[in-house]
Amino acid sequence: MTLGATRLCLADGLPPLPSAERHAIAQRIYINECAGRPENLVSWSSGEPFPSLGIGHFIWYPADYHGPFDESFPALIRFMRKHGAQLPGWLAGNPAQPAPWPDRAAFEAAVRHHGPRIASLRRFLLQTTDLQAAFMAERMQDALPRMLAAVPQEDRRAHIRRQFLRLARAPGGYYPLIDYVNFKGEGVSPSERYQGKGWGLLQVLEHMPDHGAPVAGFADAAATILERRVRLSPPGRHEARWLSGWLKRVQSYKTATL
Repeated sequence: MTLGATRLCLADGLPPLPSAERHAIAQRIYINECAGRPENLVSWSSGEPFPSLGIGHFIWYPADYHGPFDESFPALIRFMRKHGAQLPGWLAGNPAQPAPWPDRAAFEAAVRHHGPRIASLRRFLLQTTDLQAAFMAERMQDALPRMLAAVPQEDRRAHIRRQFLRLARAPGGYYPLIDYVNFKGEGVSPSERYQGKGWGLLQVLEHMPDHGAPVAGFADAAATILERRVRLSPPGRHEARWLSGWLKRVQSYKTATL
């Protein structure tokens, strides 16, 4: 399915995201989240109460679970249907359904027994990587007004907007914006805080300097914010185990070629 260029409808007249660049971003995010392996398109990480799906590891809550993080897989499915994607039959009949596995043990049992739902989801997600990237690009576009609405101070809003536009206009700048907002969210939800401090795109842009190369400044600010998240996280989550991978990911923004 070809969507052409993804246009960012901002007053500042940003250039469109060409389909070739969107495809390259999709492949890089697929490597970031899934190590480029089809079996990782449908996964359930140890210690998490929900599965993660697609090249962006979009989260999908089981029935009766209400977590603090933005549940992104249902929004992806709505986007897919809007753009004419043919969902697997069991999902097409009820696109708003919760994840069909109540816990990780049930998911792993389905994997061991080659469950047809997992197999059909993997095929579907492998065939729609470019559409998933378009969904992430649209989410990135929508993040700016959401972030500005969440900040009451005019000087902070001006700084956030300025850094967003500096990065979006820089060579290679769409990739870190799209990847990070998918990776750690917009940063506007009060539930996505540890000790009152968030870790999303909003917080990274606030911490980003007004000078220097935008992509490098964003990568360094993201590293600082992620280190703070781990430092403030509940001890029981053991988030330090993920930090080195997170830091490697954001530092890769500096050298990515698309």
